[in-house]
Amino acid sequence: MKRHMILAALAVATTALAPHAHAQQAYPSRPIKLVVPFPPGGTTDVLARTIAAPLGKLLKQTVVVENRSGAAGRIGSEYVIRSEPDGYTLGIATVSSHAVTPVVYDNISYDVTTDLVPITRLASVPNVLTISPKVPATDMKSFIALLKSQPNHYAYGSAGAGSEANMMGELFKLSTGTEMMHVPYRGSSPALQDALGGQIAAVFDNLPSSLPFIRNGDLRALAIAYPQRIDALPDVPTFAEAGLPEVNDASWFGLVAPKDTPPEIVQRIYEATREVLAMPDVKQRLAGFSAVPVGNPPAEFAAELKAEIDKQRKTAERAHINLK
Repeated sequence: MKRHMILAALAVATTALAPHAHAQQAYPSRPIKLVVPFPPGGTTDVLARTIAAPLGKLLKQTVVVENRSGAAGRIGSEYVIRSEPDGYTLGIATVSSHAVTPVVYDNISYDVTTDLVPITRLASVPNVLTISPKVPATDMKSFIALLKSQPNHYAYGSAGAGSEANMMGELFKLSTGTEMMHVPYRGSSPALQDALGGQIAAVFDNLPSSLPFIRNGDLRALAIAYPQRIDALPDVPTFAEAGLPEVNDASWFGLVAPKDTPPEIVQRIYEATREVLAMPDVKQRLAGFSAVPVGNPPAEFAAELKAEIDKQRKTAERAHINLK
């Protein structure tokens, strides 16, 4: 009798565990939300929509891009962090939202290094320094000389206070020993428009949004932040070539999930994403806005994120940047 009772109990336990095991194997069984912490139309949004459809095809579920912008990326980032760790809410991470914002704002209620699971770095994008055609300089050397001859006479624009571009501008000033006023804008587009009109002298920006103006000859590119020169602008040196290696870091975009997301789900998403980034049509679309696919493993991306945060914290401390 005792033996029969034990066997019956085991059967019940096995039956109870079966749905859980099946649920794990069935991921994903419903649409996946991909959260962009910035408005539609920007580089982050375009990249997210480039990978969403093919990723959905591989996972056999729709991947829906959702823009939750505001507060320098904090709204979208916090939404992902507070979501269920079940693999159905993912987020796009950027240097601005996940490395700069956490160190320049003193009222952050989360820690991106512990409250998120890095999945992979999706792509890298060059940054660029452009100047207005009204600025009497033709290259980096003459521009730095001009700034030193008239401290704080010229201004640079960025996509906002505490943005990656703002940090790049301040690092440029520290590296060159120059002084420029900072004019924050609500995105790079209005900053570029003011540079075209001569209201500001320079703009620090991701290359994709500045490239059309450079190609048209409306703005002059002095240097790009990237490991090597790029095909789109073969005559424009890198910051390292211009003698400013400290400013030569490219921008990047990554994929993250809430902490405690099961490792097997993280691995599934990573493998599918890596496959998407290797697709010829995806690579071609990314190349259209100067983005280079990466797709590195979760542990490697986690180390990169931590290193980026440490670097941005040091820059913020040196430039005395602290925002409310």
